[in-house]
Amino acid sequence: MSLKSQIQNDLTQAIKSKETIKTSALRMLKSAIMKFEVSGTKKEATDEDIIGIIQKQVKQRKDSQEQFEKGGRTEMAHKEKQEADILAAYLPEQMSEDALKDIVHKTIQDVGATSKADMGKVMGAIMPKVKGKADGKIINKLVMEALS
Repeated sequence: MSLKSQIQNDLTQAIKSKETIKTSALRMLKSAIMKFEVSGTKKEATDEDIIGIIQKQVKQRKDSQEQFEKGGRTEMAHKEKQEADILAAYLPEQMSEDALKDIVHKTIQDVGATSKADMGKVMGAIMPKVKGKADGKIINKLVMEALS
């Protein structure tokens, strides 16, 4: 079953079982997928495209959660966290920090990076390897530490 079909089935189940937060999160995700399909040259979003959309949605929820917490709106921050957790369930399993460190060090050697000036080269080589399996902020931090 494709990821898109799974999301549609889960949305239907959430509506039937009256899970309002899950229904809301999945409707927004479905809307983002439809927007992607209409706006681009592709007519059908692949699972890889959908994973990218989900990552973007999760990042938006986490950013919103942070902002709500800063503003003292704990109930809204909690809702955003719940939505992020619901969406994150559709992402592939995230890599451990140790596995990421190994990839970072190997890539730095492969690219021949020696200083922070080579950060772009290293990030450009790493990101395709870990797409969907790791957060860019974590990778950025690990590369920065390794090049320091």
